[in-house]
Amino acid sequence: MYRVGVVGAGPGVSALHLPTLAGLRDRFEVVHIADAGSGRARQLAERTGASWSSGPEGILDDPDVDVVALCSPPGEHAAQILAAVAAGKRAVFCEKPLGVSRAEIDAAVGACIDGEVALVVGTNHLFDPSWERVKHRLDATGAAVRSVSITLALAPNGRYHDAASDLLVGPPPASRPPVDPADTHVAGGIVRQLIVGLAVHDLPLVRDVAPELEGVDFARLVSPIGFDIGFRASGIAVRHTAVMLPDGADTLWRVTLVTDQDRVEIDFPPPFVPAGSGRVSVQDAAGRRTAFPPAPMNGYEAEWHALAAMLAGERPMEYDELRADAVYAVSIADQAARLIRDGAAA
Repeated sequence: MYRVGVVGAGPGVSALHLPTLAGLRDRFEVVHIADAGSGRARQLAERTGASWSSGPEGILDDPDVDVVALCSPPGEHAAQILAAVAAGKRAVFCEKPLGVSRAEIDAAVGACIDGEVALVVGTNHLFDPSWERVKHRLDATGAAVRSVSITLALAPNGRYHDAASDLLVGPPPASRPPVDPADTHVAGGIVRQLIVGLAVHDLPLVRDVAPELEGVDFARLVSPIGFDIGFRASGIAVRHTAVMLPDGADTLWRVTLVTDQDRVEIDFPPPFVPAGSGRVSVQDAAGRRTAFPPAPMNGYEAEWHALAAMLAGERPMEYDELRADAVYAVSIADQAARLIRDGAAA
């Protein structure tokens, strides 16, 4: 049994990680929850029987905590990984991203290597059984991937928070203010943040099939808040488009791979909804479509299973892969932001 201290008490913790860990009671027990002064940690802890504190120091100083789960803002992840290693913790589960710069990534991964600390980054789509199904098909058919497209239209998070209201504490995050796309410095910074914090869900999948980044060809801010980028990697054309909508239809989260034999699509569930794996469909050259049922396990569960296997010595630690995934995302984000700021986005 591994005892978990959770840094963060937002919707992702209450709607995803706590219910997931509750279903893994034979392997994990949440013993401590910390917030940043909001008071939500106390409310969550009273429901789970854990202790609570304000700020990560209480968890780092708690001798009962074996595993630190970092569900804090992205800019705090790398420093908190260093602190968890220095505190002698056995493992770190870090929500994406691992770091927001190459220096942060190298420092965090290097510390875990030196301290022999198990590290899992919560890239749930990479752990999703649907992606394993797609990779198995690519290997079995020997098909060459020609292009990858990712289309993401996010409805208000509150829509899914409301659906899981019995799991949530506190109101949904406030909506973002409008952004002037003519301010290229601000627009570039926002697109960089969105790539590092949002596109990072799917960029590890892209790196699986297109590991060598060749360059970002275009990037732009999409109103009201989103991005549209195109890049080349390992000879494959990739386009990633995302927009957050204040109104409109339900979330669409789709990854499409076009090969020299067929077209493969994954439709992932919306965020904050642990509703099984993504749904895979394949359309062959004759137009025949095959749809595969989703697996019962979702990516959130799979990533915690992976951490348990690492701690038990049943699965190797792949620090180099974690570093490469994180650097891939940061490199794309840096190039995209530079294009926008230089006025050469299109």
